[in-house]
Amino acid sequence: MKKPGILVTGGTGYIGSHTTVELINAGYHVVIIDNLSNSNVAVLDGIEAITGVRPDFVEGDCTDMATLEGLFEKYTDIKGIINFAASKAVGESVQKPILYYRNNLNTLMNLLECMGRFGVDGIVFSSSCTVYGEPDVNPVTEQSPIKPATSPYGNTKQISEEIIEDVIHSGAPFKSIILRYFNPVGAHPSALIGELPNGVPQNLIPYLTQTAIGIRKELSVFGNDYPTPDGTCIRDFINVVDLAKAHVIAVERLVENKCLEPVEIFNLGTGNGVSVLELINTFEEATGVKVPHRFAPRREGDIIQVWADPRKANEVLGWKADTSLADTMSSAWKWQLALREKGIM
Repeated sequence: MKKPGILVTGGTGYIGSHTTVELINAGYHVVIIDNLSNSNVAVLDGIEAITGVRPDFVEGDCTDMATLEGLFEKYTDIKGIINFAASKAVGESVQKPILYYRNNLNTLMNLLECMGRFGVDGIVFSSSCTVYGEPDVNPVTEQSPIKPATSPYGNTKQISEEIIEDVIHSGAPFKSIILRYFNPVGAHPSALIGELPNGVPQNLIPYLTQTAIGIRKELSVFGNDYPTPDGTCIRDFINVVDLAKAHVIAVERLVENKCLEPVEIFNLGTGNGVSVLELINTFEEATGVKVPHRFAPRREGDIIQVWADPRKANEVLGWKADTSLADTMSSAWKWQLALREKGIM
């Protein structure tokens, strides 16, 4: 039986491109829409080199309803959406809140409006552990309290979840799976796709690898006076390919009508908390490359420590993050070396 079309918004981005690879490998027809604000169209070449299939691509902005309408009118086989189209840097969101609210919320609302009109069965929403704010207890489960957001980025994720719940509760003819994931890192083992933000990286790993290869002078570790064993923030770092595979399971659950509730929520993480210093040490041990770094003042909006209890995803979805952090760091370095070889970075 032929599998339906899946729309991947933000599909040339970091997580979107890895998810597109896994969707194609699973036999889905993938349509990507991306405005290329934080990615490059050359990512399509990497996806094609890995899978042998070039996904359909629409350069456009999901905040533009006319563009979305034209897309759904053209690709009538789309039955599922995975939404990655969002601005995603905590620090930048504190500086540019209006940009984050406009982009992240309008994109989602436009997609939800189109879903009902064009017969789309479900949407997988890319949420975040930031919805838990500064948790009282770690690891966090799906029942952990939603805390006041510490950044506009985190707030857009909370509001987006509420919008999805409200729209579906109102009687919308589709379902949703909300994936709250922790900190995606690493790259595809082929080194054909990986994390390549435009300009100065806002995320830890690309800044780390660019420092290790000499593009950046040093890595700033924001805060060394947190109440953690080594004074640095603690996160749950999850391999991006493991994460991508969870999205394929989720979209299959939606289009095959296997959901037990109209809105299902899953944490995606490893269940292990790792400090920023431990991450740097793991990278250095895995690659043999030193990372010049210094401590800098705490960054507004950062949470002290958070890591996942992923048992629900393990048991209900049959999914598990099983790539070691050392292997993940090796893949990130292999990707950085491939960029240098291509003359990109």
